[in-house]
Amino acid sequence: MTLLNIVLRNMECDDTSLAISPLLPRKCGFGYASGMKKLVLAEKPSVARELARVLGCTIREKGYLEGTDYIVTWALGHLVELAPPADYNENWKRWSIGSLPMLPEPLKQVVIEESRDQFDVVKGLMNRDDVSSLVIATDAGREGELVARWIMVKSGWKKDAERLWISSQTDSAIKEGFANLKPASLYDNLYHAAESRAAADWYVGMNVTRALTCHYDAKLSAGRVQTPTLALMTEREDERDKFIGSFYWTLKADFGTFTGTWTDSEGNTHIGKEETVKALETLLPGKEGSVASVDTTDMVDQPPLAYDLTELQRDANIYLDFSAKMTLDTLQKLYEIHKIVTYPRTDSRYITHDIVATLPDRLKALSGTPFGPLATKYVAEGYRVDEDRFVKDMAVTDHHAIIPTEQKVDLTRLNKDEKALWTLIATRFLEVLSPDYTYKTTVLKANVEDSLFQARLTTPVQQGWRDVARISGRRDDLAMMDDYEGGLASLKSGDKVKVSSVKSRRFSTPAPDRYTDATLLSAMEHAGRFVDDADLKKHLGGGLGTPATRADLIEKLVQYHYVDRVGKEFVPTPKGREVVRLAPLQLRAPELTGKWEERLSAIAEGTEDALSFVTDIKKNARDLVEQVVATRDSYHPAFTDSKECPYCHGPMMKVVDELGQVHYVCQKLSCSYEEMIVKKRIKVEKPKDEKPVVKKVVVRKVPVSASASPTGMKRIVLKKKPMASFSLPDDADTSPSYTYKYEEETVVVRPSKKDWHRDDKRVVEHRDFHDPHIAREKDSLGGGGTFADFIKASQDRKNRDKKKK
Repeated sequence: MTLLNIVLRNMECDDTSLAISPLLPRKCGFGYASGMKKLVLAEKPSVARELARVLGCTIREKGYLEGTDYIVTWALGHLVELAPPADYNENWKRWSIGSLPMLPEPLKQVVIEESRDQFDVVKGLMNRDDVSSLVIATDAGREGELVARWIMVKSGWKKDAERLWISSQTDSAIKEGFANLKPASLYDNLYHAAESRAAADWYVGMNVTRALTCHYDAKLSAGRVQTPTLALMTEREDERDKFIGSFYWTLKADFGTFTGTWTDSEGNTHIGKEETVKALETLLPGKEGSVASVDTTDMVDQPPLAYDLTELQRDANIYLDFSAKMTLDTLQKLYEIHKIVTYPRTDSRYITHDIVATLPDRLKALSGTPFGPLATKYVAEGYRVDEDRFVKDMAVTDHHAIIPTEQKVDLTRLNKDEKALWTLIATRFLEVLSPDYTYKTTVLKANVEDSLFQARLTTPVQQGWRDVARISGRRDDLAMMDDYEGGLASLKSGDKVKVSSVKSRRFSTPAPDRYTDATLLSAMEHAGRFVDDADLKKHLGGGLGTPATRADLIEKLVQYHYVDRVGKEFVPTPKGREVVRLAPLQLRAPELTGKWEERLSAIAEGTEDALSFVTDIKKNARDLVEQVVATRDSYHPAFTDSKECPYCHGPMMKVVDELGQVHYVCQKLSCSYEEMIVKKRIKVEKPKDEKPVVKKVVVRKVPVSASASPTGMKRIVLKKKPMASFSLPDDADTSPSYTYKYEEETVVVRPSKKDWHRDDKRVVEHRDFHDPHIAREKDSLGGGGTFADFIKASQDRKNRDKKKK
């Protein structure tokens, strides 16, 4: 069911059904007294500035912009979050197995300290007497709804609220959106789904992370999407470790006018035994055979579907070497700053019928780009509008596919990455509007001495949509020929052929490929293929996570040192493999998160109750904690380049920071010792007998003739002799008597907790400890060892300094 259907269904309900949320009014109509203003809440400052410009808000104040009819303010992402455990129970400050599970009811929200100043601005505006209503203009999706609603809860908002829901940031889209605002109560179910997702992550993440950390005395984290995603990569690495390769051969025969590839009766071209290849190489040269068949087939390739976020991230990784995160960040700039593409975080590859009327203007916007001539031709002569593969109202949920907007494109304003990504989007947009690619495929089969050979010829008839890629330079030759065999056209069944020579090649079966951003995104999107149970496959229709969250989750796995990015591949670290091994089996499998995502979608559609979902989540969190505590396994990562901790004798993980410096971090949280290897420059005296280095200069004499001059006149070249060294009486030897060398030195970044308590002879029990360095509970959810805390603290300082400036 689309969001439009949900809204329409809610509009048919009575007044009581509309008031699902206690913080919103029941009425749908809005009336505003003279002089009253609407407060507009955007998610980011950049979006707020654009809204303010269109709405005529020109008075700039701290944290907001004001005009005659509107006040535009903004969040900084989330301004409010769920409270840490210590806010419910003072004893929960200490990490202890005995305090688990933590299942407070209800969960409370708290203002994020780093952005409290902006929250205070928004709250103050909400409490102004001249503010009559609120327009929620945060991102049009589940998470954007949560950003606004939690701010409304903490600010005590009781007045009317409306929802702005747009898919592009152009002036026309903003004006149209404000002309068609909907009552915010129609989106209550979306809010309940978002809040239920946050509650599920808190109950499961907090409890399982603390259980793993305390039980194994190591800073480990787990989550409903993080753990099964990491499990995909560790299982692939296990397959590679167990893989035993083998050799196979292929054989090609030269028939003079064409080349044929040996195949068996089932079409397999691999020969498993070298003896068979040798025998064929001896037998076939000079032998005659006949053409068994020549079949020509007319083929049609339809254009690809338009981009959703996941498909664009895949192609950007393949063609541009972009990570998923880099693609999303660049796409967000194209959407927010340049306004030349539609909403990025979409899971749809279709558009609705109302967008069809805007396609000519979107094509005209490409006029100043290399795609201009083709776009102009389509506007003048017409273009393809596929009702089955492009225009599908029922296949669009929150937002339609990613396509260009009506904003005229100026490529000179884009940086290299933005231009490259926009080119992918524009190419796909024009491909979708282009005719089919049609071609003929001719397949010839020939028999020689009971061996079957096959040759193929592909002849393009109409390039169609494949011609678009030539404009961007991504495809040079569009013939798509498997083997260009012009001689096939003159042959027919029964013709005699003769083998002039044969050639074999040996290959080895490759190990399973490691995941890249592109293949991991595909695996997350289609996680159901890793499940055998047919019923469970249905639960995984939406895959692991959402298009909007997958990129950040992948980056978290890298940040926590659970996987390393080596080139384009993800390589699980020993720590990451241990996390998967020790995590509860239920949390490792994709089925659990698949079921949750399906239920969250049902809550958004109004077909499931949020309270029953959260009740089941709490029960699930309790079961997961019990599974962790019941195991007798221990944490033993198989580091290949680790050191032994000098205090607890446990393994120390090697980590390279952003400056290239090597850290060693003890993996036992009851110790937490961390050291860093630094290169220190030391001044040393030069040896007394060391002589200064004398550079030798070789001067060559070049003979000069009269003909060397274009005027015919002789050239005279004066060669100066090297000047003899001299010195003044008061000169002294000023060359330094010392030099520098670099030595490695070990610096303690964090002392061992065991060293702190050595004087009082206390033993730190790994099942019950309090880490004084954990300043915020959400840091504990991250995992990644103390080094990750160090990097995060550094980033926080940078952000605070930036805000001060």
